[in-house]
Amino acid sequence: MCGVAGRSTNNKGNIVDGYKVNKLAGSIILAVLIIMGIKEVNNALNIPDKIERQAYIIEGVEPEGGVTAEAAAVVEAVPVESLAMRLASADAVAGAKVFKKCTQCHTIDQGGRNLQGPNLYNIIGAAIGGQDFKYSKNVAAKGGIWDYEAMDTWLKKPSAFIKRTKMVLSLRKDKDRANVILFLRQNADNPPPLPVVDIAPVIDEAAPENAPAAAPEVPTEAPVEAEAEVEATS
Repeated sequence: MCGVAGRSTNNKGNIVDGYKVNKLAGSIILAVLIIMGIKEVNNALNIPDKIERQAYIIEGVEPEGGVTAEAAAVVEAVPVESLAMRLASADAVAGAKVFKKCTQCHTIDQGGRNLQGPNLYNIIGAAIGGQDFKYSKNVAAKGGIWDYEAMDTWLKKPSAFIKRTKMVLSLRKDKDRANVILFLRQNADNPPPLPVVDIAPVIDEAAPENAPAAAPEVPTEAPVEAEAEVEATS
């Protein structure tokens, strides 16, 4: 009897354990199904809007549905501001504030000492690598002068202007570079003149489609000799 009672108790324990395992497995499956259901509902409710027009037109790549004339006109209408235009509207006071990023390596005052980089007084218009400073080989061999174009390219990405340069600071904003260049120009004894802004209008040589028709030519008066000939024959 004791043996039978022991086996009966073990069977009940096994049944209870099996029930718990099944209950746990069922709970896990239910949770997974609920999560999957929530994701499906969320995807159904958040359908992205169809893009009507490509924001940027990439040359040689035509978006789905082709490029509309309106989209192409919008891209072509975006003006590209030249360096001359940016310098014409630049602010040297704002450039002095941006230049504070450079003061860890450079001084700007006349007769200032060199730090990790050279003193930058009179740098605009000076020879590249020609200051009293121990430049790297690549900078010393670059050649040319620090004109406005060169300085703008240098400040935008130094490593693109001179390979393996130690200069790491870059000014990616066009406005910041123009302001700093104007500030450097103010700290030069005889800087080159600022580039002239080309304001000549762009004239389209092709006649517009809606151009009015040319006025008909007005016949000129007959020569006097011809009138005399007519009178003689009448």
